[in-house]
Amino acid sequence: QVQLVESGGGLVQAGGSLRLSCAASGRAFSTYAMAWFRQAPGKEREFVAAISWNRVYTDYADSVKARFAISRDNAKNTVYLQMSSLKPEDTAVYYCAAGSSPYGRRWGDFGSWGQGTQVTVSS
Repeated sequence: QVQLVESGGGLVQAGGSLRLSCAASGRAFSTYAMAWFRQAPGKEREFVAAISWNRVYTDYADSVKARFAISRDNAKNTVYLQMSSLKPEDTAVYYCAAGSSPYGRRWGDFGSWGQGTQVTVSS
């Protein structure tokens, strides 16, 4: 198991940027695929982005492609989500997740989760 703690959320105006961080502890972070999901009020948790353990493979939801970028620093046990050109519809709690494969887009494909960080985008 790996323990995950997200940070970096907050309130931002539409068109602005935020960078989320997810710090991991526990078993070897560098062996895990990592992902970001989000959940807006009244909606199901949805996939945002994923990255393989070696950074070779990344995947993005169509709704964030070209605006968000996932990255990781295995030396720092941290994964990041750089969010740009934010829209009010990006408002959600953002969750970091760890799993054995970066190819799944369902929350059940990932076995470890953080507590989430709130991102609010005002219009």
